[in-house]
Amino acid sequence: MKKYKILSFPQLGDNRGNLVVVEGMKNIPFEIKRMFYMYGIKNDVIRGQHANRKSEFVLINLAGSCKIKVDDGKNEEIIILDKAHEGIYLDRMVWKDMYDFSKDSILLVLSNQSYDSEEYVRDYIEFKKEMTK
Repeated sequence: MKKYKILSFPQLGDNRGNLVVVEGMKNIPFEIKRMFYMYGIKNDVIRGQHANRKSEFVLINLAGSCKIKVDDGKNEEIIILDKAHEGIYLDRMVWKDMYDFSKDSILLVLSNQSYDSEEYVRDYIEFKKEMTK
């Protein structure tokens, strides 16, 4: 079973414009404890390049586009995020590479955990070892 999935959020709004609502424990499958976003990332930069032992994430590209390469130890896939009403849920221990950011990309990241550098797996070989235990 994959440890990641695409989420689609309801698009609300009217003739004044669109509105997308995301809520923890509703259309986000966890209580949101941390939120951050990335922007102004050069096209040749790769972000992420790690897995997390405790953190779950939802990534939503609010503007522009980017690619997310995900690897859960069994499945590897490249996801293009280019719709503000879609995101990707990443369970614990999913390796992620975020790259190919458009100039106008704004990538929002929601997490169920506060930042803790100790829970990061930053070496891909170590990640693969932990996934085979």
